[in-house]
Amino acid sequence: MTDTTTDFAAWIGRRESTDDDLGVVPALAAAATLDDTTTRFDKGSALPPLWHWFYFLARAPQAQLDVDGHPQRGGFMPPIPYPRRMFAGARMRFHRPLLIGQPARREAVIRDIRQKSGRSGSLAFVSVLCSYYQDGVLCIEEEQDIVYREPGAAVARPEVIGWPAVEEGACARVVTPDPKLLFRFSALTFNAHRIHYDRPYATKEEGYPGLVVHGPLTAVLLMDLLRRHEPRAVRAFSFKGLAPLFDLAPFRLVCSIRDGQVSLAAHAPDGVTAMSASAELAPN
Repeated sequence: MTDTTTDFAAWIGRRESTDDDLGVVPALAAAATLDDTTTRFDKGSALPPLWHWFYFLARAPQAQLDVDGHPQRGGFMPPIPYPRRMFAGARMRFHRPLLIGQPARREAVIRDIRQKSGRSGSLAFVSVLCSYYQDGVLCIEEEQDIVYREPGAAVARPEVIGWPAVEEGACARVVTPDPKLLFRFSALTFNAHRIHYDRPYATKEEGYPGLVVHGPLTAVLLMDLLRRHEPRAVRAFSFKGLAPLFDLAPFRLVCSIRDGQVSLAAHAPDGVTAMSASAELAPN
């Protein structure tokens, strides 16, 4: 078990600023990846919710990447030694859309770092608050949950079962993940984490049964399902990853809307809820 006595308190309050011109090309590439052939993206177009993840990217030099493909730790993020890193969840509020072709800035600050030991080994939880500005106006507030953990037992291949029927009024979509989709999303987010495209590494080094579907990709697909069925603007969104998804079988997305409140979930092939999410819609 990795030592959990190291104090990372000095990283709390650490800040990082990133500027981006919000060019149109990443939005066009994201639309192609999501099979969105109808939305027009030009200078001045509003970015759909969550598409800010395709901008403000960390551009670590190749020599500074660790063995897993992540940038080496110890700069903005603390040098937590646990090898497995996950974007486990986030809570965000959308005040106004970011507009393509206009300079914007992301201000990030580490809010909290917590370490604990459990049955699965040692873990560390890093809370990062990201604030996005354009023309000096706050557009998006996002609190991210980044989790680091020790290696554990190998993850079993999920059993494929028939999903129960969705409730009346809900919409659903079945997604078949494959290496092409995962590679494209890694490219969109400049994410070199090898569990998403390097099958021998994912299975032999990290103990997964297949390539791992990015947590943010699942969140983006849930938001895309909502966006295709609901014209009202999204005011708030939160998600929590509960179990990994793999490129081994289809998974299901479900969206239910009641009185402006949205419940979303991604169901793994074995029926387990892999991600839960909720959203708040603007009034009619």
